[in-house]
Amino acid sequence: MAAAPLRVLACGDVEGRLEALFGRVRAIQSKSGHFDMLLCVGNFFTSTSETEWAEYRTGARKAPIPTYVLGANDQDTVSYFPDVSGCELAENITYLGRRGLYTGTSGLQIAYLSGTESQEEPAPAYSFSAKDVAELKMSLSAPNFKGVDILLTSPWPRDVGTFANSAGEIDTKKCGSRLVSDLAASLKPRYHFAALEKAYYERLPYRNHTVLQETPQHVTRFIALADVGNASKKKYLYAFSIVPMSSMDPAELVKQPQDVTENPYRKSQKEAPKTKAAVGAEEEPACQFFFDLKKHQGKKRPSDGKEGGNSQSKQAKKPSQPTGPCWFCLASPEVEKHLVVSIGTHCYLALAKGGLLPDHVLILPIGHYQSVVDLSSEVVEEVTKYKAALKEFFRSKGKRYVLFERNYRSQHLQLQVIPVPLDHCTPEDIKESFIAQAQEQQIELLEIPEHSDITQVAPPGTPYFYVELDTGEKLFHRIRGRFPLHFGRAVLASRALLALPHRADWRRCAASPAEEAAQAGAFRRDFQPFDFALRA
Repeated sequence: MAAAPLRVLACGDVEGRLEALFGRVRAIQSKSGHFDMLLCVGNFFTSTSETEWAEYRTGARKAPIPTYVLGANDQDTVSYFPDVSGCELAENITYLGRRGLYTGTSGLQIAYLSGTESQEEPAPAYSFSAKDVAELKMSLSAPNFKGVDILLTSPWPRDVGTFANSAGEIDTKKCGSRLVSDLAASLKPRYHFAALEKAYYERLPYRNHTVLQETPQHVTRFIALADVGNASKKKYLYAFSIVPMSSMDPAELVKQPQDVTENPYRKSQKEAPKTKAAVGAEEEPACQFFFDLKKHQGKKRPSDGKEGGNSQSKQAKKPSQPTGPCWFCLASPEVEKHLVVSIGTHCYLALAKGGLLPDHVLILPIGHYQSVVDLSSEVVEEVTKYKAALKEFFRSKGKRYVLFERNYRSQHLQLQVIPVPLDHCTPEDIKESFIAQAQEQQIELLEIPEHSDITQVAPPGTPYFYVELDTGEKLFHRIRGRFPLHFGRAVLASRALLALPHRADWRRCAASPAEEAAQAGAFRRDFQPFDFALRA
């Protein structure tokens, strides 16, 4: 019988806001049921925490679940941690210690390292040194060591953003500790939590083995958490379920998710030529598509040469490569070139095959990305440019566009862009149609703030559907089970909007290659004055 998963909460910098934290934990438990433990990284105390802390220290108040914390990160809070080897600070609140491995009765293994990196030896009481990290690694270096379930550190690991989704304002090449990177690379945690930067960042999972050269191992998920009660409402609590590694079926443990990336801490020379080759494999065929189009587009490609110096870093940000033939990677032979109408540096525009309308287009990344939340900042920037160009183009024709994405049972990001006549329906009409038809199918479609980012509500790997109007208004649904594949198109085809119900399924709208080429040529010609890619 499989072991029951443990339900765990992880938290960022508490900074003495104990009642705010524990109040939130109580609310979560009342809604979602009991959790087994709370793990806190970053600054648990500040120099002014004494008043609120005294109520817990004396037993007047009690933490709602077993809470495990890391030690001080500065001299001002060292006094809160009387025993460097760990101790109970109050009922249900335990200081893990300066460094070590905590093993629960379930077999869950939690490695921990308190403090911030120090170059001094011995390190101050609120820091760790290279010697501390070496000793922790040595204590876990048994011959059959496979990794730990969880790693807790206060600093981020340096370079954690390599090969990954963007960390926003945090520069992962400058932020964090190299010693923590080294520790994470050695301990191979399934989950690694950190804080201190007052930011939330859930990195794409990364491999702990070299493909085709080493035996497959489990992946690592790095999650950085913000500070409790922060004004920006950044995520500071993370809930997850975990079965201890020691109780898992080995084949289940090493399963690789679709969005897994390379290990960010490996700097072996073997990877550099492989990455370079991958870039070349994509760039070279892509040139042909430009020459297959109009001649003035064929002249554009050489301008990419000036970016040759950083093409490798851009490739490194890609979350995955297609597991098989992809119909939408521009370098793929499966791409139907005659449908392509514009090509930028990172994205391209193509008519939809079996389009709902003759000017139904797709915005697609040139490289292989599964969803909007996986895109690098450069690709996001160009997607935004295409949206602006299409808005101007369609408005010149008396239309507004509706854009939607279905990140479910899809391999390559497709942003479907369908125009609707301005005099036919208002933005409110469009939203009401989507919401009403969603309710009929028990789909919870929620409006989110205009200037919010989808990445704020959908971590990488989350299946979702979202709609965006050219006004910036957005509707979002997190897919948790089955989802109708043609939902977005069916709503737009309904009698309430375009009144084309017979065209709701693209497979019933097939056109001959000659007809498709003629439609693409007409769109390309009309769109030319608005196409920023031609002016680059």
